[in-house]
Amino acid sequence: MKVSRKVKIKNALGLHVRPATIIVKMLQGSKCSVHFTHKKEMINAKSIMSILMLAAAKNSVIAIDTEGEDAEAVMVALVDAFEQSFGE
Repeated sequence: MKVSRKVKIKNALGLHVRPATIIVKMLQGSKCSVHFTHKKEMINAKSIMSILMLAAAKNSVIAIDTEGEDAEAVMVALVDAFEQSFGE
């Protein structure tokens, strides 16, 4: 199963170390592949360095693609985390 969504970064500092760490920890047990696309650059969202290299600032839009066994559940969790600004 493949799921795609777009989310807006609400964090004042953009997609910095703290939210990147939360994303990587969320994805550790997942069985699907997760990719973020920002400004035509696609990265593996399970890599903290790749997330940070996106340099996605506040109000940037990121496309999320999940594919695999638990793609839908992972997508719901990720979208919720972005909506909640990762608790910031």
